[in-house]
Amino acid sequence: MRICTELRAIFICCLLAGSRICTAAQPVDASNAVTLAQKQITAYLEKLADLHCTETVTQEKLSDNGHVMASSSDKFDYLIMMSGDADDFQLNESRVDEPGERHKLISTPMLVTNGVATLLLVFHPYYRAGFNFETLPEEIVDGRPAIPIRFTHIPGGRTPAALALRGREYPLDLQGTAWLDKASQTVVKIEASLERDMSDVGLRSLSIHVEYKPETLPGQPALMNLPTVAVVDVATPRQRWRNTHTFGNYRAFSAEIEQDPNVKVHQDKPAQDSDPKTDTGTQGASKVP
Repeated sequence: MRICTELRAIFICCLLAGSRICTAAQPVDASNAVTLAQKQITAYLEKLADLHCTETVTQEKLSDNGHVMASSSDKFDYLIMMSGDADDFQLNESRVDEPGERHKLISTPMLVTNGVATLLLVFHPYYRAGFNFETLPEEIVDGRPAIPIRFTHIPGGRTPAALALRGREYPLDLQGTAWLDKASQTVVKIEASLERDMSDVGLRSLSIHVEYKPETLPGQPALMNLPTVAVVDVATPRQRWRNTHTFGNYRAFSAEIEQDPNVKVHQDKPAQDSDPKTDTGTQGASKVP
């Protein structure tokens, strides 16, 4: 989870995760809600690489009283790929400008938040041992019964969030609550904040609010509970920012290669091996800073 702001660069990466809705799900028992949440996130990761969406990011610089001093809005085509288990985890993401999108240049330093899928990774086997969990009494969320799960980071344990500042990374101790729908076994809302003030490294406060809604995808028989809005609020000892991410137009990702009928491929010359010293080919996607 990363953010870039003044200090000439506070990064926190706000990564949001969705979860799958099972059409024949069994009601959630509060005693094993954490285990169910882990299973949902693990299953979701298997499908996440097949999706991309339109992401709109609104960046706002705020005054001490919350007044908007400057703002900017941009639209992207977003794709995220994750894989891993309890022993290894990898995340690659791609954010590309929407066709015809022109970014407005502003002189005010703004917060930059990247990512779509890691806050719920507190339940993933790779991170779960780094958090304490507590199941709270049932609540009603959007008119439906939900089970709140409180999570608190264990100092020194793994966390899906970090602060990158002046070439160094500082793991973030997060605390928060995820609300698990009692019937569908999916997370419908999650909120998180810092366990402690980090003003000594330039971060006074961080709050994240994410909401998930069922989405119908073309060619998919079941609904998927996917992020629809995420709000990230960050304050340093002297400045404050708020970014609002909205997600929509989810669709399955597919790659198609078509041969232009006007282009002829000549095979009258044998192919030559690339020179290993000058070959610029690369494998894999680079991580977004």
